[in-house]
Amino acid sequence: MGRQPCCDKVGLKKGPWTAEEDKKLIDFILNNGQCCWRAVPKLTGLLRCGKSCRLRWTNYLRPDLKRGLLSEYEEKMVIDLHAQLGNR
Repeated sequence: MGRQPCCDKVGLKKGPWTAEEDKKLIDFILNNGQCCWRAVPKLTGLLRCGKSCRLRWTNYLRPDLKRGLLSEYEEKMVIDLHAQLGNR
């Protein structure tokens, strides 16, 4: 009825990303900017679905992604908000 789920297509790679795949995706995004994620695999030559490329970039590869532990301020904010809002 609807569109076929993107990751069910034959020939797409699933599982862990390689360093080479990461480099291709990073180079493409830094040179061309974020565009239509469905087109990224074709334009980069990756055998991944567009959703997989988008999630990899958003959650692991973005240069502005904060890594490491929370600061004391951030930790205090989480505790205070949890005290106010509880488990929602």
